[in-house]
Amino acid sequence: MNDQAVKQTGHPKGLWVLFGTEMWERFNFYGMRALLSLFLADALLMGKTEASIIYGGFLGLCYLTPMLGGYISDKFLGNRNCILLGGTTMGIGQLMLFWSASQFTSNISLATTIMWCALLAIIIGNGFFKPNISSMVGSLYPKTQKDKLDSAFTIFYLGINVGATLGQFICPFFGDVEHNGVRDLTAFKWGFLAAAIAMFTGTLTFLFLKNKYVVTPEGAAIGGIPKKSDIPEDESDHAKFTTGNIIISMVLLVAITFGLHLVMGGPGVSPIKAWLYPFIFAARISLGFLILSDKTITKIERDRIWVLYIVCFFVMFFWGAFEQAGSSLTFIADNQTDTNLFGWKMPPSMVQNFNGIFVMIFAIPFSMLWIWMNKRKLEPISPVKQAWGLLLIALGYWIIATQVKGLGITGKVGIIWMIILYLLHTWGELCLSPIGLSLVAKLAPKRFASLLMGVWFLGNAGGYVLTGVLGALLPPTTEAYISMEKQNINLKQILDGEKTPNGAELYALGKEKIATTIDFEKGLKNNLDFEKIYKAKDSALTADQLSVIEKEKIITVGYPTFVGFKLKNLYDFFMLFVILCGLAGLLLYALTPMMKKMMHGVR
Repeated sequence: MNDQAVKQTGHPKGLWVLFGTEMWERFNFYGMRALLSLFLADALLMGKTEASIIYGGFLGLCYLTPMLGGYISDKFLGNRNCILLGGTTMGIGQLMLFWSASQFTSNISLATTIMWCALLAIIIGNGFFKPNISSMVGSLYPKTQKDKLDSAFTIFYLGINVGATLGQFICPFFGDVEHNGVRDLTAFKWGFLAAAIAMFTGTLTFLFLKNKYVVTPEGAAIGGIPKKSDIPEDESDHAKFTTGNIIISMVLLVAITFGLHLVMGGPGVSPIKAWLYPFIFAARISLGFLILSDKTITKIERDRIWVLYIVCFFVMFFWGAFEQAGSSLTFIADNQTDTNLFGWKMPPSMVQNFNGIFVMIFAIPFSMLWIWMNKRKLEPISPVKQAWGLLLIALGYWIIATQVKGLGITGKVGIIWMIILYLLHTWGELCLSPIGLSLVAKLAPKRFASLLMGVWFLGNAGGYVLTGVLGALLPPTTEAYISMEKQNINLKQILDGEKTPNGAELYALGKEKIATTIDFEKGLKNNLDFEKIYKAKDSALTADQLSVIEKEKIITVGYPTFVGFKLKNLYDFFMLFVILCGLAGLLLYALTPMMKKMMHGVR
């Protein structure tokens, strides 16, 4: 690039093109994400538990499809074409969400159908876009400059969070609007429209600037349709999977999916949780086996790929806790947080925006920190940084857990504690996420560059599944108790087992989807279609039906439980994340000496 050339101490201009493209894409994704759970729960009447499960499944699929997008890129289309295809598809998906949010007041069934189609389009588009733009960052740097990758990916990550911050501010500004203290559900559509405009802006940015800046120092295009000449001389030019290993991988996929379904499924369990979550976990394992079965992989390559797999496992716990921002933490901000900030009542969906703000403040300092430590031979290897990330997110949850302890049913936590939580989570994110992207670029064989970037995001997918599972364990918050109190129902007495609810009370709890388990199969056998009942605002059950609900225990009420422990309040809920992420961080740190050897000189 003469003009495009890279100084030894600088970064190529192509990094800033990818920075801008990713910035607008993240505006689109995080802006939509800030509104999605509230839209599902309130506008489409799905309730918080179902919204959390759908949210986790949606994110899980968004980070499962990069595996397919990475494979198609490596084998057929190349990074550039996949980015353009993915960006266009996601923009169309956002327009469909705009359509859905324009229809729910007149035809909620149609709006729900459009919503599912929109999420599918975003999932597919993200699969093509996500792994390819990330792997292109690594392709900008020759082998002699691989030591700059942690810094480069931290800068790239800044672009992600500039976009996320703008999206989480602008989309809720237009889409999460209150009038006289009541949320205007019809405003959601404007937030989704803003996300669509951002996505098309990012796609056009890449289309017009890629040929000028996203090139090698010699001016050759980076990320075009793959050719054998792109593979380094010391690597095999293509993978070799035997028919037997492909069959074994497929059998593993089916067997593990069904096995996990038996554990996670059951009467009354959402099909997303019962089937989709097991499929995502199974895909991680079966794909991992398939890649390692490649006959061309050397021992060093296999060791390095194993390091990626080990890190992916621990990263799952980080994202399972971090992505509560879009589900349970948003609901907590909505119901049990005093969001007054210097006299301004902040929309609850905007509270998570502090994460993006802090990334913008700290991304460059973290990038400089890694370079400073590298020059002085003090920089830890990537898995150590990621262990720090897990411990920081555990610390964030521990601090806010101490603040909500004894808060009571109607008490509210000050927004300053949510801000501190997001600050610590941001520091953890900067230790883990951009470092993970950089680690894939360093360790992945060229023939697997985009596919293994997809595997990395598959680790994220497992975390987002965990997001849905854990987010659904949120105990009843203030509005649940108030809602029941208006119907002369003492929810606390019922949950504590001090009072046995009658049929009418069970129905009220079930209709509001508060701390309930509903056996849909038993309901249908007794002529109770709860899906239809809950969507009919003025529905009522006969005395005989209420009697059947009590007798057959079709609806049961109680606190959420995790491995036998009841989560009675927010303190219990937050401590769950402290324990999971704290243990994961300590174990990953303990494994780093072994992983350092397996990385064979890569840091």
